[in-house]
Amino acid sequence: MSLRGSEFVKSFLQDSGIITSALGMDEYFRVSNCKNAKDMWDTLQVTHEGTKNVKKSRINTLTHEYELFRMNPNESIHDMQKKFTHIINHLASLGKFFPNEDLINKVLRCLNRE
Repeated sequence: MSLRGSEFVKSFLQDSGIITSALGMDEYFRVSNCKNAKDMWDTLQVTHEGTKNVKKSRINTLTHEYELFRMNPNESIHDMQKKFTHIINHLASLGKFFPNEDLINKVLRCLNRE
């Protein structure tokens, strides 16, 4: 094996070792047969984020939920705030953000008159 080849093997073992050391058993078995660290990373990314089409679909669904969001009758403000925060945080994790002013106005508009 040439020096360059041994450097490649050393690099692969180091990179893949870093990735696999941070994984649980289920995730480890998902990537254990990957040929290189890039394949491992891509597999984990698709597993957790989904494909671009899945991500777009999730964003569209959550945006629709955000647009239709209302406080239910007999719902506490605390419960409503938890649901709203869940939607906003999920959208943020997918890369969709709203200005704070829009979020505040949305919450104020959806409150019950009770």
